[in-house]
Amino acid sequence: MTDGSTIREPRLVVSPGKTVLGPGAVEQVGEYAGLYGSTALLVASEQIFDIHGETVREALEGAGIEVVVYDEVRPDPTVENIESAYDRWTEHDCDVIVTLGGGSSIDTGKGVGILAANDGDIRDFGVDRAGYEGVPNPSPPIIAVNTTTGTGSETTRSVVVSDESTSTKFLIVSKNVVPEVAIEDPELVTSLPQSHTAFTGIDALTHAIEAYGSVKSHSVTDEFAENAIRRIADSFLKSWANGDDIDARMDMMIAQLQAGQAFGNSSVALVHGMARPLGAQLHVPHGLANGLILPYVVEFSAIAAPEKYANVARMLGAADESHSTREAADRASEAIFRMCEDVKLTSYLEDYGEVPSREEYLDVVGKMTQDAIDSGSPDNNPRKPTREEIEELFVRIYDDALAPDSPRRS
Repeated sequence: MTDGSTIREPRLVVSPGKTVLGPGAVEQVGEYAGLYGSTALLVASEQIFDIHGETVREALEGAGIEVVVYDEVRPDPTVENIESAYDRWTEHDCDVIVTLGGGSSIDTGKGVGILAANDGDIRDFGVDRAGYEGVPNPSPPIIAVNTTTGTGSETTRSVVVSDESTSTKFLIVSKNVVPEVAIEDPELVTSLPQSHTAFTGIDALTHAIEAYGSVKSHSVTDEFAENAIRRIADSFLKSWANGDDIDARMDMMIAQLQAGQAFGNSSVALVHGMARPLGAQLHVPHGLANGLILPYVVEFSAIAAPEKYANVARMLGAADESHSTREAADRASEAIFRMCEDVKLTSYLEDYGEVPSREEYLDVVGKMTQDAIDSGSPDNNPRKPTREEIEELFVRIYDDALAPDSPRRS
């Protein structure tokens, strides 16, 4: 794999122009929106808007910003979500986008920004059609008010969109969609339920580990990833066990921010390549899909980057300097399995997923594998998987974690 300590060619490092951290940070959203416009499209899901919408609206209106609400974002936002939010944008002549929520709201807002500044349908900008950096013009200013501790979407040039017409997800990647401002207020995540604390925490861990092992990693992204992994090791379980632990919540917000900076400037790899089609087929939340896949891919990949995965195991407390590099690397997947077990990750499949019979699942393994390959993400993995190996991983995940009588569920 590429030596992550060395930068051998110019590398672009993106991040929000400004990041506001700490309790009460949300109160400054109007101040920052006023730097960029006078009419804000406020993008959120109905559930998140019901909880935090009035707080953000009042902060915006208090700063003299007119507010237009789009509160129809769905988990794993769809082409239709983005198109209908964009219709609201044009109808009211908005000039700044404020997202309220996690990755789904942020990705919807990014999608609106793409359509506002560029000609074409949102599907035209997917990496499978336009390539990486396939969005020609910069989006209008985006201010991302984060309400989760996992996606890191407020730091990245990535947009993930569900295309319900084909039961697939597609990826857009461009420096022209990175938000201008990220608002990280831990008081907005104390209401996050245990299920979503689990999903988003594992999501952040996946981002950090994938970025760390990626063949596109370098010294800057490695530092982001290492800091994120250490914070997650210290605070994830605390925040899951006690959602009112404001220090643990803040630490996880910083961790997911750093993990986003890591993968946003390095890349994701095989886990995400597999998680997108798995989530699209089984209607599983993205973080849950990542958590179901992550330990198997770490186990699969460890022989290709033993030093990196040994470091992961040590940062997660599963190994120390007394273990050889190979011994420590083998313990990385064990540590992740344990963390998933601690937050009862597979138990959430009862309420957050539609697991088919094994026969039905096997019928779509070939399609999911092709979708994973087409995403390009597996190419970034330290161990290059064959088609057959990806199919075998999908089947193993079903037998070990998805089936109702599987070891991880029972």
